[in-house]
Amino acid sequence: MEILPFLDYAGVAVFAATGALAASRKQVDIIGFLFFASITGIGGGTLRDLVLGQAPVFWVLNPAYILVSTAVAILVYFTAHMFESRYKLLLWLDAIGISAYAVMGASKGYSATDSISIAIIMGILTATFGGILRDVLAGEPSVLLRSEVYIAAVLSGAATYTLATVLGVPLIFAASAGFMVTFIIRGGALRFGWTFPTYKSRPGRNPDDII
Repeated sequence: MEILPFLDYAGVAVFAATGALAASRKQVDIIGFLFFASITGIGGGTLRDLVLGQAPVFWVLNPAYILVSTAVAILVYFTAHMFESRYKLLLWLDAIGISAYAVMGASKGYSATDSISIAIIMGILTATFGGILRDVLAGEPSVLLRSEVYIAAVLSGAATYTLATVLGVPLIFAASAGFMVTFIIRGGALRFGWTFPTYKSRPGRNPDDII
């Protein structure tokens, strides 16, 4: 399988697994697993295609993506209890998912527009939106709001892939570089707690006091 289709299926599968793991933490039934896995697996790519005006979206054109999410959901339903920390596993699988989708989103964005900035933005949207949906639906604190570096990792990987493509680097190397940059930064953040300085100031005034 070529590198981009592989990353596309891998991104769906890994994100679907994180959605199913979130479902396991909420102890829902098998239908809940299927729903969480599918929404998380295809959410980012759906937003990307809608923004780029590509309709029908990718999983309507190729229902195999839904089958991948379904298979992953069923697998996790029967195996989630085997893992000591499902949330830790979720975070690491999420890191793999954003690495694959940073590249895939950037690739589709650049192919559709020939714009470096749009390509990078599509990489970020594709890699993050499914996780946002997962966390909102599960009622969990968003992974994006954790202190460790997250969006910067996706931005770096998407930018690496896009710039390498513009410079004529062969696809396999450009895609691999984008994936590895994202995963190394996000993995390092999870392992070593890498963060950026946060905004610190006095809290905002109460609106009632202003009125």
